[in-house]
Amino acid sequence: MTLSFFSAPSCPPLLCLSLALVLTACAAPALRESDALLQRGEHEAAWRMLRDASAAAPQDMALRMAYSRQSERSLLALATQAETARAVGQLDLAEALVQRMEMVDAQSPRTKGLRQSIQRARLHDTRVRQASQQLQAGQLDQARASVQQVLAEDPGHPGALVLNQQLRQKYAPPPLPSALAAAFQKPISLEFRDAPLRTVFEAMGRGAGVNFVFDKDVRGDAKVTIYLKDVTLDEAMRVILSTQALERKLLNDKSVLIYPNTQAKQREHQELVTRSFYLNNADVKQAQALVRMMAKTRDIFIDERLNLLVARDTPEVIAMIEQLVAGLDLPEPEVMLDVEVLEIETNRDDQVGIEWPAEIGYGLPGVGGFANGLVELGQHRGFRSMVANPVLTAKLKGGTGASNLLANPKLRARNKEKAKIQIGDKVPVFTSTSTANVGVSTSVTYIDVGLTLEVEPSIQLDNEVVMKVNLEVSNLGLKESSGGSQPTSAYRIGTRKTSTSLRLRDGETQVLGGLISDEDRKSISGLPYLSEAPLLGRLFGVHGDNRKKSELVLLITPRVLRNLNLPEASRTVLASGFDANPGAEGARLKPAAAVALPMAGGGGASGLNLAAPALPAQGQAYGIDAVSAQPTLEIQTTGNTSVGDTLSVTLYNKSPLKVRGEMRFDVSAFMLAEAGNAGTNGVIEFDLVGMGERVVVLRARPGSAGNRSSIELSNMVGINAQGDVLPVQVEGDGNVSVTEN
Repeated sequence: MTLSFFSAPSCPPLLCLSLALVLTACAAPALRESDALLQRGEHEAAWRMLRDASAAAPQDMALRMAYSRQSERSLLALATQAETARAVGQLDLAEALVQRMEMVDAQSPRTKGLRQSIQRARLHDTRVRQASQQLQAGQLDQARASVQQVLAEDPGHPGALVLNQQLRQKYAPPPLPSALAAAFQKPISLEFRDAPLRTVFEAMGRGAGVNFVFDKDVRGDAKVTIYLKDVTLDEAMRVILSTQALERKLLNDKSVLIYPNTQAKQREHQELVTRSFYLNNADVKQAQALVRMMAKTRDIFIDERLNLLVARDTPEVIAMIEQLVAGLDLPEPEVMLDVEVLEIETNRDDQVGIEWPAEIGYGLPGVGGFANGLVELGQHRGFRSMVANPVLTAKLKGGTGASNLLANPKLRARNKEKAKIQIGDKVPVFTSTSTANVGVSTSVTYIDVGLTLEVEPSIQLDNEVVMKVNLEVSNLGLKESSGGSQPTSAYRIGTRKTSTSLRLRDGETQVLGGLISDEDRKSISGLPYLSEAPLLGRLFGVHGDNRKKSELVLLITPRVLRNLNLPEASRTVLASGFDANPGAEGARLKPAAAVALPMAGGGGASGLNLAAPALPAQGQAYGIDAVSAQPTLEIQTTGNTSVGDTLSVTLYNKSPLKVRGEMRFDVSAFMLAEAGNAGTNGVIEFDLVGMGERVVVLRARPGSAGNRSSIELSNMVGINAQGDVLPVQVEGDGNVSVTEN
């Protein structure tokens, strides 16, 4: 390693070398101490030490490299802790860890990304809390919009998922705008016979304070025959529109456009929205096919790279697509397969008997007299008999052996996808090919020898697992060679294979055995015929017994890690509108309403009654003792509003007793939405019968942005059947705020 610290040619080489040795000696302790800190897990302390040492010796390349590596290690350690804290909702701790990361490297992409994710998580928590308050106040539209915005950016947010499940139990698309809830929920009774369409709508508009605008192609002289009792204005209007082939469009809080329900008019009046769906688990092509089939949506774009689906349709259809995609975009089940493959092998080799010599020689001892081993008969006097030394050998030999080959792999597999494991060797096999006028070419192929296990699980909804199991165990045998000018070689492969399908419960172990190989060999060597005698044969030969037995056993245990989280039964049924207009709101009334349609005959009286529905006698129809009941009044508001927008205040008598009192509001911030003398001083008197309610619609005054006010209830008393005055218990929150429009 060459170090150069001075560029002046006059620097003496000895002085340069001395300075380099001094700086190296100073850097070595810093490196050793930083390593000691790293072993104790103190990444930041090691980083600070290397930073100071590198600043003191900027030319030391070893320190600079160590400092750079430690910076990355510190960032990674802090980022891991910050991600864990953010995942469990400890945003303050995650914020502190990110601040420490900014001290290390504020410009790192990891640091910037975590800072943005924490800021977004705080915003999401704020929106979830706001949505929870809106849900408690009955503002389903605003709560649903907040929750959907959070889930679009963070699909796994736990608070948003819980609220979304609660909203789906209470919310049925298509939504009715909350600004129209007060006007459209007024109870009415209708009785018209062969009345003109415009007359019916004019009567409803005057009684409820709602404006109706008609398209030029609407036939105002169409006859309507209808009898409805104790229904809401919204239900009555939907029944009339469905029977007259009409459709509506909400213009503002009290104005509705009526137009013919034809495709041409729908394209002219219906407003479309575009929504992007980023799918986490489902295939975007399957989602596209589902939306096209069920929602009849044509304007669909998909991006397989981002797993993105973009749909353009009416708000009602988009709300329907949201639920369809939510039911499809579920994580796939996964299972952990605990597999044990055991090969049990035993062998025994016994040799008992007397081994006789196999040859007896007669001739001259030593080497023969001729090169070809022939001797002259004249030397027969010197011939000797010769046998092997020793002449007899007694063999008493026995051996046993046992071997266990155990493989214990753990496989994690997705639902209906194959998982495969292979343990063993690849044996080469050479093959020679001779071609005329070309020559001989040699190729090599490889044969898998060992253990091969293939499992395809199918996870059922009851946490049982159906598996297809293929097991193959092979071993290498003797080598075989072929003759000829170009010999080739091959091996004998012993194979044991099984294939089965079984169904197991979560955590249940199944043993698959019976793949047995049993060999029993007997051998006799000794004097012919005599060694084969039943009892005395062992005196004239050696009897050998060789037994070898092996068994293959497979133990498999499935453990379900994640199963399909089925939605609630109420969410599996989705109102889908009509065949010609998917997602549209139906004309079905609430169970308490009565409908008679159509009515035969002509003439007769016609009219409209905007009265409250008839209530049962106090406590009789509810099974409540009106004498001992506690008067309870619940107040509900939309929570907040904008300058110029309306604020609905609902007073609901939850007891069978009569409740009387006053509602007070700040006249500097609000005024009554409907003109009148009552309430000009900020006080509205109310008198509610048992189980009755009253809706008061206020409008925020100009210049009231930023004000926080409260709707107060005062002078409240409850009156029972005997005329006794009782105190009233108040439930709900009347706090409201005004924001800039």
